[in-house]
Amino acid sequence: MERKIREGLIPTVLGTAVTVAGLAAFAAYPVTGAGVAGFGLAHIVLGGIDLATHRDGNS
Repeated sequence: MERKIREGLIPTVLGTAVTVAGLAAFAAYPVTGAGVAGFGLAHIVLGGIDLATHRDGNS
């Protein structure tokens, strides 16, 4: 039985981790933390778009 990872799930999960890391770094390094958090949020949005457009799993 082969399990397939849905397209867009990996960028969404990694984007969440990067966003959390950026928010944690924001207290010590505000500019860098905001940049890292924004980069993570962009991955969450793009991964969410992939998840929404490939809902049926046929693509």
